[in-house]
Amino acid sequence: MKLRKLGREGLEVSAIGLGCMGMAGVYGTAEDAASLATLNRAIDLGVTFLDTADMYGRGSNERLLEQVLNHRRQEVVLATKFGYAFGADGKSLGVRGNAAYVRQCCDASLERLGVEQIDLYYQHRVDPATPIEETVSAMAELVAAGKVRYLGLSEAGPETIRQAHAVHPISALQTEYSLWSRDPEDEILATVRELGIGFVAYSPLGRGFLSGTFQTPQDFAEGDSRRRGPRFQGDNFSRNRRSVDLLAQVAADRGTSPAQLALAWLLHRGRDIVPIPGTKQVGYLEEDAAAVAIELSPEEIEKLESAFPRGSTAGPRYRDMSEVGR
Repeated sequence: MKLRKLGREGLEVSAIGLGCMGMAGVYGTAEDAASLATLNRAIDLGVTFLDTADMYGRGSNERLLEQVLNHRRQEVVLATKFGYAFGADGKSLGVRGNAAYVRQCCDASLERLGVEQIDLYYQHRVDPATPIEETVSAMAELVAAGKVRYLGLSEAGPETIRQAHAVHPISALQTEYSLWSRDPEDEILATVRELGIGFVAYSPLGRGFLSGTFQTPQDFAEGDSRRRGPRFQGDNFSRNRRSVDLLAQVAADRGTSPAQLALAWLLHRGRDIVPIPGTKQVGYLEEDAAAVAIELSPEEIEKLESAFPRGSTAGPRYRDMSEVGR
C-alpha cells in the first residue's frame, strides 16, 4: 500500500482508506464478525486510514472499532466526525457546531473508541446557526489539549472552507467524489488545492453502484438505505446503469473489476486525493486495495470520463440536499 499526505501539517495516510459507515447496518444488517475480520485484514494490507463518525449506528460503529484499536492502535490513522445531534428518543435534532457541543462530542468519541487521541477530527456537516469560526476555534482547543491531532471538514462550501482554514489549518476536506459525483471539480478541488488541504473522497464507488453488482433496484436488501436514494429509483436507476455498463466494458478490456477501475481513476485525479471505499467483506476490501497498483493510460481516462460526463448522473445524491455543501 502506498502513502499519501493530507494537507501541509504532516498527516500521512494510506492511499486508499476504509469507510466504516456500512458496518453500522446502513446498507442492510450489521455483521460485526465480518466487519471485525475486514478491519483487521485492512490493517494487514496497509489500509490503515479508518473513517467513522459518532452518528454511525448512534455510536455503535465507534464501539466496534474500539475492539480493533485496543490492540492495533499504533497501526491506524483514525478519523471520526461530529455534528449530528439526536435526542434521547433517537430523533434527529439537526446539525450542531457550537463550542460546548464540539467538546462534548469529542470526549464521547474518545470514550467509545477507547483511545486518548483522534488523528483526524471532522465536522460532519456545517451548522448554519453557528459561525464556523466558533466551531473551528473549539476544534483547535482540542488540538491544543492533545485530544486531536489534525482537523477536517465534511461537505463544506468554498467560502466556509476559507473561513475555517483562517482560524486553524484544515488538513482534509471530505466530500463525495466519484465518476458519477464529479461536482467537486467545479470549485471545491481548486479551493482546497489553493489552500493546501487534502481531499478525502467518500462514496468513491457511488455507494457500491459503480461495482456493477446491482442490476435492478430490487437487488438492494430490505432495510438497505439505498432503496430510498433518488439515484437508485425508477428511470434514474436505468439511466445510471447505462454508464456503469460502459465502465464495466472498459474494465473487462483492462482485466480489472469496475470497482478497481473507478478507484484507480480517482487516484489518478491527484496525489492529494484519498478515496475511502466502504465494505464489511474481506473479499471486496482486497479487491479495492489492489486498485492502488493500477496505472491508467490517457485513453482509458478519456473513455471513463466520456462515460460519466460532469452533471450526467440522473438524480440528486440525497433526498434532502439542504445540509450539503454549505
